[in-house]
Amino acid sequence: MTDSSAAQPDSTAEPSSTVTPAGVDPARGVPALVVEDLVVSFDYPRPAVSGVSLSVERGQIVALVGESGSGKTMTARAAIGLLPDGASAQGSVKVDGVEVLGVAEKELNAIRGSKVAMIFQEPQTALNPVRTVGWQLQQALRAHGPVSRTRARERAVELLTLVEIPDPQTRVDYYPHQLSGGQRQRVVIALALAGEPVLLLADEPTTALDVSVQEEILSLLVRLRDRLGTGVLLITHNLGVVADIADQVVVVQLGEVVERGDVFDIFAAPTHAYTRQLLAAVPRLPRAESGAAQSEPGSADALVAGPEDGERDHSSPDEAVRVRNLTVRFGGGLHRGGHIALDAVSLHVRRGEVVGLVGESGSGKTTLGRAVGGLVPIAGGTIELAGTDITELRGRRLRAARRRVSFVPQDPAASLDPRFTVGESIREPLDIQGVGGRTSRRRRVLELLDAVRLPESFAPRLPHELSGGQRQRVALARALAVDPDLLIADEPTSALDVSVQARVLDLFAALQHDIGFAALFISHDLAVVEQVCDRVVVLRAGRVVESGDARAVLTDPTADYTRALIDAVPYPDPVRQRARRRGSAQPV
Repeated sequence: MTDSSAAQPDSTAEPSSTVTPAGVDPARGVPALVVEDLVVSFDYPRPAVSGVSLSVERGQIVALVGESGSGKTMTARAAIGLLPDGASAQGSVKVDGVEVLGVAEKELNAIRGSKVAMIFQEPQTALNPVRTVGWQLQQALRAHGPVSRTRARERAVELLTLVEIPDPQTRVDYYPHQLSGGQRQRVVIALALAGEPVLLLADEPTTALDVSVQEEILSLLVRLRDRLGTGVLLITHNLGVVADIADQVVVVQLGEVVERGDVFDIFAAPTHAYTRQLLAAVPRLPRAESGAAQSEPGSADALVAGPEDGERDHSSPDEAVRVRNLTVRFGGGLHRGGHIALDAVSLHVRRGEVVGLVGESGSGKTTLGRAVGGLVPIAGGTIELAGTDITELRGRRLRAARRRVSFVPQDPAASLDPRFTVGESIREPLDIQGVGGRTSRRRRVLELLDAVRLPESFAPRLPHELSGGQRQRVALARALAVDPDLLIADEPTSALDVSVQARVLDLFAALQHDIGFAALFISHDLAVVEQVCDRVVVLRAGRVVESGDARAVLTDPTADYTRALIDAVPYPDPVRQRARRRGSAQPV
């Protein structure tokens, strides 16, 4: 464990005072959070948290960084008194000077919301879908003391204004589904601020958000910190986010603090091997001057937009899929109204090629993937799989065509049947399609386990016995079981820690090289797309705005929208990232 005292590299940013974990900075008063020698144990040989100490001052953002299982979330839950059943905690956790460990539930209820509140990762599940956001805010306000209905509504509007929801007087009566993902996360932040806490626990608050929305939420957290003087404990595996807004960094591994210090010092000169490993695993977008091969005008990979691509080019034997003028409409009928999810989209994927689909939520990425897989009815256009137009197929022939396509889901924990062993999950596509006999299927399962670098001993295990990265490997093996012509990977690494993500991406690239499958890779992480994809297609509101060589598009885009997406990606270097945030032309 090291405390860095090096000078601030960025002379324009105010240096953060380094405070010992259990100390008090007299200039700031009582810290928002002080954790001393925290130990959280379950009925396992190794504690989930083992002697963690840290401090969060008022008006300070401290990032708690580490892989899954490192004890980040358990530390935060101890600070709000929400440890799981069966957990025992020792040490000290003080919020605004008040001890919360071992405190009765009645006293904890008085602390929650008024002194400490949590911003959850997934706003869709944190909000009640059958109540308006105003009603939910008013309930939170009433939980902290008596307040009239009129005043509660006024305060709800004030909170929505504080988190910069547009037209708060109207949107206070909206239901969660009527708001965008970023607006829902702003409502979750407003709920956390209802009791005017001194400490916010932000548990992966931007993981599920697109880069542009993420940038808005991070900027909002910084403004709230500065305006309200609230301390923030930021739990994240995204080191770009840490570089963007954190003042201090605490790195935890296997429940222990291995390094701590000023954010500039940690990124510039990490002293622990684990910190260096995390930083090395972060995918980075290359700079335009790094020598990216630019697309020549008029070439096959030139930057294009619109339906003319599909009309000009003809399918060829080396193509796994070709989409022409694809239109998908939700709601209404074929010729009457409804929401246009895809509007005359054209693209192709060659055999052995990985094409990335990028864009904000609602751009049509997932809808396009599902349409190609035959899972979404289309209103117009054609989809050719290996030269066969599946839009003209029905019944048995359509089912046979769908077998050429496999999906790698975003969340394997939800997609794998918890009752099936790993071997049964991988074998299930073979069973459904009647491929081979019992012996050959068992042999195929072992081949696939070896291909995704899992030992045969994993075959009898259940999904809950695996880590997130191991479950994603199982999902990949299951998708490859029937040798598909096309793999559709929908955000396959967005929920993984950086080091686990790096290993899964390396595996994906190795398998794609060895097997030669074609893939549509859907992601909002542009650095990941640049790393694994040959070409990229940028979607906005259901239309293609730009496409071409992945390196060329992501280093020297021609569309303003693409440029805005790239500019919103936080770079894992606090000097460079904060210079970008200030709009500085500082060379890096």
